[in-house]
Amino acid sequence: MDLSLKGKTALVCGSSQGIGLATAEELALLGATCILFARNEDRLKAVLPTLSTSSGQQHRYAVADFSDLAQVKEAAEKIAAQGTIHILINNTGGPAGGPILEANAAAFTAAFSQHLLCNQALAQLFVPGMISAGFGRIINIISTSVKTPIKNLGVSNTTRWAVAAWSKTLATELAPHGVTVNNVLPGSTSTARLEGLFNSSAAARNVSTEVIEAEWLKEIPMQRFGEAREIAALAAFLASPAAGYITGTSTAVDGGKTPVM
Repeated sequence: MDLSLKGKTALVCGSSQGIGLATAEELALLGATCILFARNEDRLKAVLPTLSTSSGQQHRYAVADFSDLAQVKEAAEKIAAQGTIHILINNTGGPAGGPILEANAAAFTAAFSQHLLCNQALAQLFVPGMISAGFGRIINIISTSVKTPIKNLGVSNTTRWAVAAWSKTLATELAPHGVTVNNVLPGSTSTARLEGLFNSSAAARNVSTEVIEAEWLKEIPMQRFGEAREIAALAAFLASPAAGYITGTSTAVDGGKTPVM
């Protein structure tokens, strides 16, 4: 099986921690040169040296806040000018929780900009280089809410579905060029995002976070939360030459929780 990414360059969004960082670590182990892309420069500087350089890579980072589309585009334009990006990992933090009826228009606008519009801007910048190189991978880290909505995540559910539809459309358009587009759908994964959801839900219901955690665990057949590296493993495979005939998919990594096919 050809998993080597030697000679390939990956831009990994939201890679200062969590699933994004774990994905960069896996890609580097396969030989890719990684550009970490997130808003916290201090954290980026701290984690950059932890990436494998066994294939002679010289990893680097770029800074942008994904809540600011113009800032993301400006930083990405500079990255595009430096050379071809073969692998684009779209990954950024999800919107705050809460019932959909309580969400205001600004919450939807911000979420769509941070996820859908940033993804679109990055694809427009990097896909031409992928096509010219004859190799391209776009991998979107979304959520199992693409398969079934998650309670109390109204804005997130809506935005994730939009990204999935965008991804499927893009996959069809780019398939003749050998550029694949796929979605990785993490279930409940031990990250700062999950901890934040536990805390907000506990505060809203005036119960302990342990109560919320136990309720979530009860719904997972494997009876445990996922690890970031387990999500990253699928993303790394989809980025590899071995996955060249896989496109337009949405694959859950959730311990069996999602109740649909």
